[in-house]
Amino acid sequence: MGAEGEPPGLPATNDGHHLPPMVIGLQPSALVDHMARVDWSLLDHLPGDRGGSQQVKIEDLQHILREVSTHILPFSSDLSPIRTIAGGSVANTVRGLTAGFGVSTGLICACGDDDQGRLFIHNMSFSGVDLSRLRTKKEPTGQCVCLVDADGNRTMRPCLSSVAKLQANELKREDLKDSKWLVVRYAYFNLEHIKTAIKIAKQEGVSVSMDLASFEMVRNYRSQLIELLETGNIDLCFANEDEARELIRGEPKEDPEAALDFLAKRCKWAVVTLGPRGCIAKHGKEVVRVPAIGEAHAVDATGAGDLFASGFLYGLVKGLPLEDCCKVGSCSGGSVIRSLGGEVMPENWKWMYKQLESKGLSLSP
Repeated sequence: MGAEGEPPGLPATNDGHHLPPMVIGLQPSALVDHMARVDWSLLDHLPGDRGGSQQVKIEDLQHILREVSTHILPFSSDLSPIRTIAGGSVANTVRGLTAGFGVSTGLICACGDDDQGRLFIHNMSFSGVDLSRLRTKKEPTGQCVCLVDADGNRTMRPCLSSVAKLQANELKREDLKDSKWLVVRYAYFNLEHIKTAIKIAKQEGVSVSMDLASFEMVRNYRSQLIELLETGNIDLCFANEDEARELIRGEPKEDPEAALDFLAKRCKWAVVTLGPRGCIAKHGKEVVRVPAIGEAHAVDATGAGDLFASGFLYGLVKGLPLEDCCKVGSCSGGSVIRSLGGEVMPENWKWMYKQLESKGLSLSP
């Protein structure tokens, strides 16, 4: 770990040029998150399940943003009750890998030439993510309202219709050349992109990590997901408890352990996160269970799974044992829930480094 709680620097060649990113994320559409802590009465008037993620039209998103101002919960630990930051699960994971762990990352993405697009580019670049694979489009940048209740649970309403989006045929082998990992998020509407990227990854000898996105996505497009898992091309798969339950619905056992076995039969590494109860993971015949790290009460659970993935991938990149990968993931996942939004604040990275040191897991260059 660097001085004053800073992560290790990014690797460079002898002539000072940075090496190709070790981890590449695929997020076809850039996304800007509008984060706000609100009272329950607003959530009760929104269509869709509380705690889930359901797409909305731009006029609905704008209506929610207008309503937010009258339902704000007082929140002393942030300067503003609303934060607007670069978002999206994959963006959160690669940003965390670079900003917190010093792992070189890049993002394959598209954004609009608008204020949201410029904010996305500034935020990700400031964190050190390589955006040389980003394409600018004429359509607007995607946006998402992330509403957080008093218990730290988040309800998401993304607006992704008619937004700037990378086309599957724009993906090139050069995008993944000499990288080690590709990070994707399961989404039926991006299935062509995911399959194309995975095909290229396998041609380039790149391992694939996939997150199951949301319980609604697993519930509504389960057969397509299982078909993707059955290819054997997913090396690492993350699921939270709700996603795991939907994945094995109708099976003789529907508990997290059964879901872990289901995933482990199809992926080299399988992880099921259990919120405040930690996580379970399996690699080959090895199964580990690691408790959560940090306070049980989350200020905001947004990004917890994304940042868990950052830490776990760091562990795999560094060749750590499975249990240590889970411990690092638990520390990084615990760091993001201490403030609003899916981006870890500097003081919370320092908290994470202290947690790692207490467990003998200091970061290595």
